[in-house]
Amino acid sequence: MLGTVLGLALAVAVVRAERGRLLRRLVLTASGVLANFGGIPLAFAFIATIGSTAGVITGLLTDLGLGLGGFSLYSMAGLALVYLYFLIPLMVLTITPALEALRPQWREASDNLGASAWQYWRHVGGPVLLPPVLGAMMLLFASAFAAYATAKALVGSSVPLVTLQIADALSSNVVVGSENLGTALALGMVVVVGLVMAFYAWVQRRTQRWLA
Repeated sequence: MLGTVLGLALAVAVVRAERGRLLRRLVLTASGVLANFGGIPLAFAFIATIGSTAGVITGLLTDLGLGLGGFSLYSMAGLALVYLYFLIPLMVLTITPALEALRPQWREASDNLGASAWQYWRHVGGPVLLPPVLGAMMLLFASAFAAYATAKALVGSSVPLVTLQIADALSSNVVVGSENLGTALALGMVVVVGLVMAFYAWVQRRTQRWLA
């Protein structure tokens, strides 16, 4: 959810920026790179930056007597921060075409009829953007849900993610009597991702009717 909100806010700011063609190109190019930067290199980059012991920024803040205020990179909050690094760019890439497809004539007609900005977004812009925003949110969920290497390198098994539990089960690290736990989790994961992608495809079809 946080990646959806922050990514949507960034995309709106870029699309509505004056003289934004160069800025839009730079942001979309950077987003295309960052959205595909994950796995062990991403975990190592964050550990080297804000890790509890070897982080560069952590060391600087410690020297200044500040520290990280109890924040730990090797926790659920730290993992969420790392995931936002590639989820926000993915949201920008996904939602920018929908924002650019909003027709200026709709806003002009709304203004000519005396509607306020809130009324425009409530009755026109919001309903048109709702399907692509929901679809993008589902895509971000599927991407985070299926991520493995980054979480494994960062938190190991200390955070009970489904992908990490499947890996533990497949490596025979299971309780006696739960030998099929990994298979069941994997099947459930396939079903969840399949439902999410089916919903995303349905939303995309509805979006194309309005924004084509």
